[in-house]
Amino acid sequence: MTARVVIVGAGPAGIRAAEALVGAGLHPVVLDEGERAGGQIYRRPPAGFTRSPAKLYGSEAGRAVALHRLFDRMAADGRLTHRPRTSAIAVRTNTAGGTLQLHGPDGVGEVGFDRLIVATGASDRVLPVLGWEAPGVYSLGAAQIALKAQGVALGRRIVLAGSGPLLTLVASQLVKAGAEVAAVLDTSPLATQLSGLREMAARPGLTARGAAMRLRLGRRYHAGATLDEIVASPEGPVAMLWRDAKGRPQRTTCDAVALGWHLRAETHLAELAGCGFDYSDTWAQWLPRADPQGRAEDRLYLAGDGLRLLGADGAELSGRLAGLACLADLGLPAADPAPDLKRLARMLRFARGLAHAFPWPAAALRALPDATCLCRCEAITAGALREAADYGGAEANRAKSLSRVGMGRCQGRYCALAAAEIVASHAGTAVPEVGRLRAQAPVRPCPIGAAAQD
Repeated sequence: MTARVVIVGAGPAGIRAAEALVGAGLHPVVLDEGERAGGQIYRRPPAGFTRSPAKLYGSEAGRAVALHRLFDRMAADGRLTHRPRTSAIAVRTNTAGGTLQLHGPDGVGEVGFDRLIVATGASDRVLPVLGWEAPGVYSLGAAQIALKAQGVALGRRIVLAGSGPLLTLVASQLVKAGAEVAAVLDTSPLATQLSGLREMAARPGLTARGAAMRLRLGRRYHAGATLDEIVASPEGPVAMLWRDAKGRPQRTTCDAVALGWHLRAETHLAELAGCGFDYSDTWAQWLPRADPQGRAEDRLYLAGDGLRLLGADGAELSGRLAGLACLADLGLPAADPAPDLKRLARMLRFARGLAHAFPWPAAALRALPDATCLCRCEAITAGALREAADYGGAEANRAKSLSRVGMGRCQGRYCALAAAEIVASHAGTAVPEVGRLRAQAPVRPCPIGAAAQD
């Protein structure tokens, strides 16, 4: 099948992009890995699930329900084509558009496009901790998915560790659901958090809600924590060893741990489509290069957290802007983007404040013991990566080829950022000089049997 515009991702960004296109009379094809539209932040549970939207999404329940209804109505009316449980695994581009290779319920297939909007979102950014390869250690996003989609807490006594808004949000959601949260360990010191308040004042209501959520966690929450080790048995975690803001050793018993430091933009498909990248010192990661409306390359548009880490409402805004840019480039009537761009600038200021308040703990990464498992897919230690850097120099892809870091199922999504920090530290150079792992097709793991059906 051939579509004029294909949207990859049915989260807040993809839904708003589709709305803009449908409003102009276009019929986009929307591909999504989920069963139902909503993305990660507004993930929907199976039919018959008994928890209400208010319990699932908290203060964002109204926004989530409105997005769900909007997308379902457009799909039911036949104004777009929704392809659920479908992954875009590769892309070929040409001067007239290109072709996406897909893997879905019917196996491997293709869809052509004249314009492509990539709204693939983001995944958890994790920091390796000694012992984190044990069963029962998850990302914050995994803990949130289990709670939203299945109504379960991944553990009876849980320690959450990391930094950023998601840490507080998931902790609050688990507590509200009745789970026992033993400790919430934030690696950002309180003074550092306060340093971001000036920029975060760009969105005072959101800042106030976050502060209130933090207060409700009470003594569970600890700022300025240092994570030393996850002690585990063959069955899973037994305790988290950490130090408080004053450096005093602590031991918190637990049977599950969830880790996360903000988000990592999902950029593999954008790179394969020809997008360029710049290193962001603010977010300590490589982010796609695009104009304010999301134009990345000819006929390629980016939206949502895969472009700028702005959260759910920021994703909605950038999705609408990408849709409007696509319409303008097609010569179709489009609304004036100026009001949305003004709102986007305010969200960017707030996001910078968050990044300054809850920074990526690079110093802790560089000090990881050699025995720490760095790449869980391939069981590669920090020491093995340092040894590879000695042989191959401080370049990300050379270190990958010598050590196998980033060659596993996740394709570097969980280890690449940490690996770059370790290589840079060991070689005495800056992280941008190390470079980034090149994206490879298939973007998502694809069963050999599916590819061999022909």
